[in-house]
Amino acid sequence: MKGSLKRQDCCKYGWKKGERARAVLVSLGVTGVFSYFFYRSFLALIPLSLIGAAAFWMIRQQKLEKAKQELAGQFRECILAVATSLQAGYSVENAFLECGQDMALMYGEQAAICQELKLIRRGLHINISLEGLLTDMAKRSDCEEIAQFAQIFALAKRNGGNMAEIIRNSAGQIGRQIELRQEIQMLLGGKKMELTIMKIMPFGILLYIDMGNPGYFDSLYHNVVGVAVMTGCLGLYLGAYLLGEHIMKGIMADMG
Repeated sequence: MKGSLKRQDCCKYGWKKGERARAVLVSLGVTGVFSYFFYRSFLALIPLSLIGAAAFWMIRQQKLEKAKQELAGQFRECILAVATSLQAGYSVENAFLECGQDMALMYGEQAAICQELKLIRRGLHINISLEGLLTDMAKRSDCEEIAQFAQIFALAKRNGGNMAEIIRNSAGQIGRQIELRQEIQMLLGGKKMELTIMKIMPFGILLYIDMGNPGYFDSLYHNVVGVAVMTGCLGLYLGAYLLGEHIMKGIMADMG
């Protein structure tokens, strides 16, 4: 792949307008909540900023995963349009070039698939093979569906065959994978809500007791024993949080 193409790194999320600021505010809020409930000290904000940084990273990863899923859906529509163009007599390279207008109408000029198609257009103009461009797209996006299509496409180009039919079948397979993922998300929606409630509940209980009995927790703050106890509670909470996330990911992996 020639270096004259500016390509989006799959490990870097392209923040939209205002998203980064909101993520920073949420991270600061998380840091402040932990500082208040566990230590009630401004000095605690310094070490607890690591939790805020972790929260920022998790927000970014969630947005990156969502962007990958959106790109997979857009890519499916793209290759369906390519298959239609192939049936109309276009070459596969020209079919990818032509479908850019359709994708812009469907998703807008700034959509991820439109940016990728612009990259494919520039690559083809400097004589980079379509197989190489699709493989590069799969690596950068870290999208399983695109990687599968890139492999199938490369094999079909080498071995020959009905390219339109191969691409249409690939689009159908990608569509089934997307539908399966959506069904899993729906099935786990209730469990995710329960997990979220369990994450928030300890803070709700502490706030309720503190408001109903002012000064009830004063003995746990601003003294060595209290700091040690609350640090242990913080460790237990974070451990339970990570365990819950691990279990949920395991369930999703098993169902997928």
